Amino acid sequence: MNNQILRSPMREEGFARLGDYAAIGEGRSVALIAPDGAIDWWCAPNLDSPPLFDRLLDPEIGGFFQIEPIGDYRTERAYRPDSNVLETRFITQDGSVLITESINSTLAGRLPWSELARRIEGIKGEVELCLTLRFGTAAETRSPWWDNTEQGDVYHLADLMAMLRTSEDWLITERGDGIIRATLRTRPESHSLVALLVTEREPLAVPDLESIDARIETSHTAWRDWTHSLSYAGRYSDHVRRSALSLKFLWYSPTGALAAAATTSLPEGIGGEKNYDYRYAWVRDACLIIKSFVFLGALEDCKAAFSWLSKTIIRHGTQLRACYTLEGGIVPAESYPPLRGYQNSLPVRIGNNARDQVQLSMYGDMLATAELFIRAGHILDLETSRMLGELANYCADQWRQKDSGIWELPEEQHYTHSKMACWLALDSAVSLAKAKHIEPTWVQRWERERDRISEWIEEHCWSEEKKAYLFYPHADGKLDAALALVHHYGNTVNPERMRATYRAIRQDLGHGSAMLYRYSGVEQEESTFIACSFWLVEALAAMGDIRQAETAMEEILDKLCQRGNVETFNEMFDVRSDEWRGNMPQGLSHLALICAAQALTDHA
Repeated sequence: MNNQILRSPMREEGFARLGDYAAIGEGRSVALIAPDGAIDWWCAPNLDSPPLFDRLLDPEIGGFFQIEPIGDYRTERAYRPDSNVLETRFITQDGSVLITESINSTLAGRLPWSELARRIEGIKGEVELCLTLRFGTAAETRSPWWDNTEQGDVYHLADLMAMLRTSEDWLITERGDGIIRATLRTRPESHSLVALLVTEREPLAVPDLESIDARIETSHTAWRDWTHSLSYAGRYSDHVRRSALSLKFLWYSPTGALAAAATTSLPEGIGGEKNYDYRYAWVRDACLIIKSFVFLGALEDCKAAFSWLSKTIIRHGTQLRACYTLEGGIVPAESYPPLRGYQNSLPVRIGNNARDQVQLSMYGDMLATAELFIRAGHILDLETSRMLGELANYCADQWRQKDSGIWELPEEQHYTHSKMACWLALDSAVSLAKAKHIEPTWVQRWERERDRISEWIEEHCWSEEKKAYLFYPHADGKLDAALALVHHYGNTVNPERMRATYRAIRQDLGHGSAMLYRYSGVEQEESTFIACSFWLVEALAAMGDIRQAETAMEEILDKLCQRGNVETFNEMFDVRSDEWRGNMPQGLSHLALICAAQALTDHA
């Protein structure tokens, strides 16, 4: 040990690298932990609550909760097998210590309060640790204050109450209205605990430390039991299970909604303006996650998510919004809190203006998901069945319109992906109607309109010069990686053109690599989009190009699963710097891995 070179995890101007974060959660909130033991992000009690810890977006004024060795050390981290309980080993010149972290739940579901637990066990020698807890002020809009009660010290932050519970071996060295500091010296087989309890507009329960400590193991058992209940038995099963557990972070158990990611404003390109709030439920993302849940055999999650999505659409009408809150309401318009932003990337955003965009591809997402849901052996209720028929009719009327496309662009166009997704919507509607799952009155109309869409695409979106379907008509050779999502259109209408398009996408948007940018010209502003890369694997496999698909899958996994990343995927990966970019854990990234693995299993 004494000959080992130790190097403490590095920060640059107070920021940790995005690819170095690991997540913990319990189906209601998600915390992000850096390799130096700092929880830099936690929105409590809900995924979309104001953050209790937000140093991720502002090192100077942001809140955090850190346990770190004093002096130099190195870090080893991994999730427990088939679990979202995280284990971190700090190794110093004098010893080693294991920290086990969990946002606790019970075998019956989540707790009625938030319980973030951190167990510290001495492994070898002695290690001195320091604890720092600084509460976030929500961009200086709330001022924490401390109240000493008979049950212990309680902190108030606007509508929140919080209590830090520690075992007796911790020495509190500072306590103020906004900060707590403490120290601990571990020894072999020592066992200590720190827990943060949080509640909102409710009384605060104060469980004993033994119960909190035991719930770490209960939470691990619950995660493991859920993972072992999955029926996936295909290729890349280790990666699939880890992605399934990451998707579970985004499943908001109070309603069944599926958040796109757990964070806001993490940049797609450092210093750029593409920094969005993804703590809401997108129709597109939810549909694709449901698809992956079907492949996993996660029946309860699949049913809950599909039911939430159906009820939300019925509540708001057939003119779909791109995204909804986790409670099924309207997403707030963007506001811009005065925070520094990750590595000075501004603006920081709360809310999302995509809520007002027209995105026609959602109709294909919803109807294709319903078809997959039924093929998996499930049954539609009458209200959902009628809603799907109404969506098909709306799509049949509106497909000729321009929209903002899957990438939510400010310039409305006749995006090829949107047209193909409308074709998919009506093709699924025809299949559902002929199988008597939805009202068949309009089936002949849907068939004729579906064929008109394909005729329009073949006439206006194909470029003989480029030998590919373009981003949109007359797009001057520009391509769109999202066409990998609509391989069913290509397989049905014109397989050779679609294969040619995928070759062009690989060449132009991946520069020969399997790591793809979203569309032509975007690489100056952002990084490669992880989901697109896996989508192309799925599309190639579905169209019979297995060897290409397998080669691409191996290349992608080799690139992403490196440098200590625990497979908490962000939205993007910068192949020029090997750095992660965008919000995390990103649902699209993880679901796309699952769908790619399933396609390789099905078509091998």
